[in-house]
Amino acid sequence: MVIFSIILACLLVILTHKIVKKIVEHYSLRQRINKIPGPSSFPIIGFVWEVNNIKQEDRMEWFYKLADRYKNGIFRVWFGIDPMILINSPECAEILLRSTKHIEKSIAYDFLRPWLGEGLLNSSGEKWFHDRKLISPAFHFGILEHFSDVIVEKAAIFNGRLREQVQLNGDKPFDIFPMTGKCALDIICETAMGVDVDAQNSVESEYSWAVECLSKQAMLRRERPWLQLDWFYYRTENGKQFEAAVKIANGISVQVIVQKKAERQRKLKNHDNAKDADDETGKPTRRAFLDILLEATENNAKPMTIQEMQEQVNTFMFAGHDTTGALLSWSLFSIGNNEKVQDRIHQELDEVFGDSNEPITTKQLPQLKYLDRVIKEVLRLFPSAPLISRRISEDLQMGPYTIPPGSTVALQIYQVHRDPKHWPNPKQFDPDRFLPENSNGRHPYSFIPFSGGLRNCVGQKFAIMEAKIVLTEVLRKWRIKSQKSFEDIEAYTALILRPHSGILMNFYPRNHP
Repeated sequence: MVIFSIILACLLVILTHKIVKKIVEHYSLRQRINKIPGPSSFPIIGFVWEVNNIKQEDRMEWFYKLADRYKNGIFRVWFGIDPMILINSPECAEILLRSTKHIEKSIAYDFLRPWLGEGLLNSSGEKWFHDRKLISPAFHFGILEHFSDVIVEKAAIFNGRLREQVQLNGDKPFDIFPMTGKCALDIICETAMGVDVDAQNSVESEYSWAVECLSKQAMLRRERPWLQLDWFYYRTENGKQFEAAVKIANGISVQVIVQKKAERQRKLKNHDNAKDADDETGKPTRRAFLDILLEATENNAKPMTIQEMQEQVNTFMFAGHDTTGALLSWSLFSIGNNEKVQDRIHQELDEVFGDSNEPITTKQLPQLKYLDRVIKEVLRLFPSAPLISRRISEDLQMGPYTIPPGSTVALQIYQVHRDPKHWPNPKQFDPDRFLPENSNGRHPYSFIPFSGGLRNCVGQKFAIMEAKIVLTEVLRKWRIKSQKSFEDIEAYTALILRPHSGILMNFYPRNHP
């Protein structure tokens, strides 16, 4: 009994010591963090109560005005007991993104680990450098050209769905946001995995539901601290939905990888070339990113396992689905809000294609210079990923302030792109901002829709190519009109920039009187 009492006392002393140590460490961190200016907040719960009391559709504008209070481009908030440093100027963005040390993603991305694992989005250190070097060649434009046929094919299906909606709704506008998302999902599934999920023709695709669920649940956990505890979250209905979605998404990707790997081994065994014609159709076999990844990993001293390939493929799916779907929607919304811009696009398309009904080719893409500027201006005003965040592992000097290790730094791309010091009349839609003569001298980190530095988006060329092809194929056939103006549209962040009430538009055939 005495021995038991001594052991219990020792355990209590150790536990008390650890608790006191944690409290002291947190107090020290709080003292350092609070040297950075920021709004006042409640003890323990921090800023969460105030944010959750703001309507979802009002948060972007609220944060925009909040950022404007702090002229150094940096301020701090507390989410519960976790500090977050928000930066919103190109100067601060450059310090963070050019760093070779602070490349580890924040806790917000941890909620996607059951799906994405240690893919390119989540990994860091030596693994990230190895995987980035291995994957980057797959996004060379010479290879991307092989995917243009898939994009054109899916754009034709998208045009078909638009015709159906026009016939069904008449002059009544309809929401294009879910439609562009399905188009982007069709494209990324076939280009990343070589699988046709037929999302645009399906009322509800199981895989489409899984991908959408995973993205929404990750954002939900970020906003609600009580859901960040795994033991609690996975006992809730949200947690059970997330687990079901992970099972579906991972099951499909593993099945495809195993199948592709077996096919490749069969071809190598028979000394067939990977580009051989398909046995049944006689047409060249389409190669997906997965095929290129298999080739690259076979020739690497450290080949990827099936699980590692699955994580990379899932990362492609996540990064190339919602983001590009959002870019397409916001592009159509912006073009439908400006007749002069739309007229110039149609003039350019007519000059390039004339009366031809043939689909666009990659050789014609460089000729669409005005459309390219339009897409850039859309990405400035409506960046698909309006916020990215990093963990800070050691002291980071940001202007007059020192950000201590243990902090999360969130780069507000949405605010950076609307900084009036670098963008005159920042809320005005003007593609000519990106004319060479107007871009000279602009801060290199004032426009970062695909992030920047070491961890810039490896798929940005693919995203731009996809957007140009789909928009070209749509606008060759339609004149469009947005129902809401730039001033009226309400957007919010849910990993990507989403419209609160959809994007309602009218479509009229170009020969419409």
